[in-house]
Amino acid sequence: MSTAVEVNELVKVFGEVRALDGLSFQIRKGEIYGLIGPNGAGKTTALRITSTLLLPTSGTVKVFGHDVIDEASEVRRLITYLPEEAGAYKNLSGYEYLEFMAKFTAKNKETVKETVEVAAKISGLEERLKDKVKTYSKGMKRRLLVARALMTKPGLSVLDEPTSGLDVLHSVHVRGIIKQYVEKQGVTVLLSSHNMLEVEHLCDRVALINKGKIVAEGTPVELKDKYDAPNIEEVFAKVVGFV
Repeated sequence: MSTAVEVNELVKVFGEVRALDGLSFQIRKGEIYGLIGPNGAGKTTALRITSTLLLPTSGTVKVFGHDVIDEASEVRRLITYLPEEAGAYKNLSGYEYLEFMAKFTAKNKETVKETVEVAAKISGLEERLKDKVKTYSKGMKRRLLVARALMTKPGLSVLDEPTSGLDVLHSVHVRGIIKQYVEKQGVTVLLSSHNMLEVEHLCDRVALINKGKIVAEGTPVELKDKYDAPNIEEVFAKVVGFV
């Protein structure tokens, strides 16, 4: 299986804070790869560098062979990025928002229409897409935004805390959206989360990150077996010495 993302000795320093400290990992094409760890572990910093939004202090990141610094414009054509605190234009309807976003990449009206139809199916919002975004619940908005991130069938979709702030039912729905779409379209996903139990059921492989470093990596089953733990949360606790 070919490599979609290659991160090598990535370092990012903010003043006296070393947010990333020699981070290295690879993501295979077509898999869901999760960076999992507590708030402040460096997950969002890694995602922003991969998405060409932040320059590293040192180290390299390549997306489908393209360097995120030297070939940033090419990388941007291959990815979509969903920040944790992303929003949508509240006075547009769901359909209008998706159409507006589709026009940034679509070559013609027919492609815009097809892209919006794909997003509508992904979101599962049905008739509510006719309503203005300001009438949506937080869960509905997140479903709309995940659909926006996936609708163009990007080579890589970078999702920062995709279920942040959602209740259990909405979280389950969003996870299902991501899983099903990746399986059908072969999109590669890099996501971050501090919810280790949740991501255990979503990711093909995970990297547990603490203080800017990967402390363990593998499939959820491999990690639980290796550390004799019932779940990833307890794996993390054992790795960093909490138990």
